[in-house]
Amino acid sequence: MIHGTGSAVASIATTEPLSDGLVVLAVDVGGTKMAAGLVDERGAILVEAQTHTPSDDDPEVVFGSMSSIIGQVLSASAPSPVVCGVGCGGPMSAKGQTVAPLNIPGWKGFPLRARIEALVQLPTAVDNDAKALALGEGWVGAAVGVSDYLAMVVSTGVGAGIVLDGRLLDGASGNAGHIGHVIVEPEGKWCVCGARGCLEAETSGPSIAAITGCPPTEASDEVRRRTGTLVGRAVASVANLLDLQLAVVAGSVALGFGEPFFSAAQTEIDSRARLSFSRGTRIVPAGLGADGPLVGAAAVGRRSVLGRADSPVCG
Repeated sequence: MIHGTGSAVASIATTEPLSDGLVVLAVDVGGTKMAAGLVDERGAILVEAQTHTPSDDDPEVVFGSMSSIIGQVLSASAPSPVVCGVGCGGPMSAKGQTVAPLNIPGWKGFPLRARIEALVQLPTAVDNDAKALALGEGWVGAAVGVSDYLAMVVSTGVGAGIVLDGRLLDGASGNAGHIGHVIVEPEGKWCVCGARGCLEAETSGPSIAAITGCPPTEASDEVRRRTGTLVGRAVASVANLLDLQLAVVAGSVALGFGEPFFSAAQTEIDSRARLSFSRGTRIVPAGLGADGPLVGAAAVGRRSVLGRADSPVCG
């Protein structure tokens, strides 16, 4: 264990580099934890450090914790990165110039890209963490070789990245893919976004805890199946709308809930994706597992340098 500044505590692990290719400083900023690492051109994490995300309203406290683990990674005996890629919860302005993650109340219009760039002295690219996951899964994960798919995270928040015709969708302000704010229960719970019945309000970790009075790790099979059903409902709508047949799902809630979640989600998709082109849509666990956030952030950095994440799918 390596202790950071203040109360931040990060774990750090190292592996030998696979080759001398492009190395990316990858940073993942989530509502529960933050991570930083060095990722090589094959998607291998060479060095990694993590810490809890402070719940403090002071934006500098949050940034300070992140700076600490970045410093630990950069001081490790490992190849030097040439670019920094960042995955962060949204919404955000175009190219991540400012971010306002719904699950980090201390950051409202925080200038994340400029602050990290000044800190690490590297060209820096910032994108939504779920879009980053989509790049990572298309690069070295469960969507390799697939040109049309949805990659989503069900965790502290719920988000997605969408790849169509081999290209990641950005949208006018870079926020395409916010599946967490698709309405799945019209008279459901109020969401932090201000709407009612959003997928995130019904299926995120904090929402499940608020609804059941228990942490997601203690959820009953009924709760696991209900969560899967609602996720499947949203995925079916996306499949019907965008003509895609694969959804790759990551995040502590989805992966922690396991088979009851994925079975219920698939059943719901089968019953609601009934058009000739959407029938047969599959939902599967993400291939990268716990490495997904950092590998995805690295893919964001690679995309900014190469114009792609080393895969035609990620152009």
